[in-house]
Parts: sequence; structure tokens; C-alpha cells
Amino acid sequence: MRSPFFFFSGCRAIPEMRPVILERRKTKELSRLALARFANKAQRATGLRGEVNILLTGDAEMQRLNLQFRRKDKPTDVLSFPSAAGSAAIPDSAAGGDIAISLAAARAQATALGHDLLTEVKVLILHGMLHLAGHDHESDRGEMLRLETKLRDELHLNAGLIERTLTCGATPTRKPTRKQTGGSAARTRRPE
Repeated sequence: MRSPFFFFSGCRAIPEMRPVILERRKTKELSRLALARFANKAQRATGLRGEVNILLTGDAEMQRLNLQFRRKDKPTDVLSFPSAAGSAAIPDSAAGGDIAISLAAARAQATALGHDLLTEVKVLILHGMLHLAGHDHESDRGEMLRLETKLRDELHLNAGLIERTLTCGATPTRKPTRKQTGGSAARTRRPE
């Protein structure tokens, strides 16, 4: 499957790949530097050695991508597109790929969970990178959930996407810190 977006970044040595972030929807709420630093940490933590591109966009484009690649005619929060082929140096499961994130969905989820947009986008990046690394929570027996939980704790993030789905949108398993909530109490996410 061909990736929905392509970035040529020139020749780089394989061991030091850095995620490329493309913002179709810019927002003052996000620090591009903070996102790039987090994406780099998440890429190392998930074992991805190939190039990773992250598209920050809106619901309309996410709906188009979801329809085109998954035959689901609705917007979604995150989509992952693994690289078409690995090489001898980078097996398919670690070859990288592209991640698309809806900022509208991320903002709504952040509000519902009582944390900031940056935290939610980080959760979505981690989830997308786990999919790029070959994990699939829809078909495994909880392996991706366990790994996402472990990495989320290491990277200091609130409840991951799989946990939220399993609890039907309940409050995160770990209370957000004062910094994450801006000093306010955490809000409960409404079931979908």
C-alpha cells in the first residue's frame, strides 16, 4: 500500500532517523520542538529505525484517508501507514512509515480527558508508532496494550488509546498531574 503522503528528506544514515512533522493545521497550543523531541523518544522506544513522518491535519482529510485506506467513511483520531518494504538493514516491522493525526479529534479527546492538546497528540503519536512497529490491538491477545502501557509509563503519559477503548471512555487509569490539567480537576470522558 502506498503511503498517503511522502516526504523526501535526502540521504540520512539509518541509525539516526528523526521523525518529520508536517503541520497542515497549525496551532499555538502545540510546540513543534516538544512534539519532535517526543516523537524521537517514542521512535526509539518502539524500535522503529526507518523514517517516520507525522501529519497533523483536520477531520476532513482524516475522513478521506480513512475511507481510502480502511473503507470507513468517518474521521478518526490517528492512522498509521507502515513503509511499503523493509531492507536487509531494516526489517519490515521496524521500517517506519507515516502517521496522520486529526487535531480536531485530539483537541476533543484532550478536553474530555482533562489534559492539554500536546499530551493528547503525544498519546496518538505513541499509538501510531506502535502500529508502525507491527503491533495490532485488534488482532493480538493484549500484547500491544501491555507494551503501550509500559511505554506510556516510561514516557510519562496518561492512559493510552487501547485502555480508553477497553473502558468505554472512562476516566484515565492514572490521575493527571496538576501540570497536565492546568491545575483543574480531571474531567470524565463521555462514552461514545
